[in-house]
Amino acid sequence: MKSRLWALSVLSVIALACVGLAPARQAARKTHWVIGMSQCNLGEPWRVQMNADIKAAAAKHPELKVIYKDAQNKTPDQQAQVGELVDQGVDLIIISPKEAKPLTVPVRQAYKKGIPVIVLDRKVEGNDFTMFIGADNVKIGREAGKFLAKTLKGKGNIVELKGLMTSTPGQERHKGFLQGIKGSRLKIIFNADCKWLEPNAMAEMNSALARFDKINAVYAHNDPSAHGAYLAAKNEGRGREKKIKFVGIDALPHEGVRYVREGILAATFQYPTGGAEAIDWASKILRGQKKVPKTITLGTRIFTRSNVKRWGEAIK
Repeated sequence: MKSRLWALSVLSVIALACVGLAPARQAARKTHWVIGMSQCNLGEPWRVQMNADIKAAAAKHPELKVIYKDAQNKTPDQQAQVGELVDQGVDLIIISPKEAKPLTVPVRQAYKKGIPVIVLDRKVEGNDFTMFIGADNVKIGREAGKFLAKTLKGKGNIVELKGLMTSTPGQERHKGFLQGIKGSRLKIIFNADCKWLEPNAMAEMNSALARFDKINAVYAHNDPSAHGAYLAAKNEGRGREKKIKFVGIDALPHEGVRYVREGILAATFQYPTGGAEAIDWASKILRGQKKVPKTITLGTRIFTRSNVKRWGEAIK
């Protein structure tokens, strides 16, 4: 009997010791995390810059490791890659989707499994993600329209070279532009979906130049498309590039801003990559910050020949 009591006492002590250890084990928080970055493509200079911004920001956080995936502009590949990141057990996913609707389900599935997801630049449908970071594309398009309405004194023929129209930035930049030129006599006489690519823009601009003798301006949804349109006009050999105002979006220092300095573009509007902000918020989320805004809206600047030397002007 005494031996049984002694055994029970020993078991009780061990049990109490284990209970005492449990809070200590729970308090031992994770100190290193793996982030999966799903990039829709690296064929656009702006996207290369986004990855560079993420890499530079992550370098300041030794506790973070980033795995990069490039979908090479193929939606099925990006869908599969999100699943691969989930299977690899990453702690957080950053995704810049190629298209909104097709990427909604993979993002939702990752989010429902408890993996925080930061959607960057292009949106997905619904609200099954942790947060969205991006600039206001409607506002940028609207400001581009207002700029051309003022520059052309309210009248003229416009060529609109769109981005990928199954992506939210393309849709919103078009919508905003229409708002910006509303009430003026600016007329869009030609438009095409160039899928953000300069060679596509060159080909479409060649078509526009062949069909229309009078083109006053080109509104391109990104700077590579604006530059492609300029090259098409210049290569025609009739000097039409000197009579057309070219406006783009992105304002990378070595691209759009340089084109403004060189007199190629009349204006470019900044579209921040959000890479640094994504890493900053990823770190906060992984460290357990509870209050996380659903949307972070980044600001924009306009660069013209008159303000480019002082690094453009912020748009309120």
